[in-house]
Amino acid sequence: QVQLAESGGRLVQAGNSLKVSCAASGDTLSSYSMAWFRQAPAKQREFVAGITWTSGSLYYIDSVKGRFTISRDNAKNTVYLQMNSLKPEDTAVYYCAARRSVQILTGARFWNSWGQGTQVTVSS
Repeated sequence: QVQLAESGGRLVQAGNSLKVSCAASGDTLSSYSMAWFRQAPAKQREFVAGITWTSGSLYYIDSVKGRFTISRDNAKNTVYLQMNSLKPEDTAVYYCAARRSVQILTGARFWNSWGQGTQVTVSS
């Protein structure tokens, strides 16, 4: 079972950028897909972006396309989410998730490992 630890969340002003990180440990990641989810108060956890570890195939929800970029550093076993042009509606706890499959699925129930989350707050 892979262990995940997010970092980098903070308060930023709308229009600014922020990069959050997810360090993975405990297993070989070549068989995993990784994703970022977010959860705003009183809302369900929402898939944001995903990446397959080996091929690097990328997936995004429409609301973040062109603004967010998911990437990975194989040597560091770390996944990143670069967030540009942030909006107040991006405010949420951002979670890193791992799934032992090369298939990216957007439902949270399909992901096996989760980090503790990192708070991103965008002020207007």
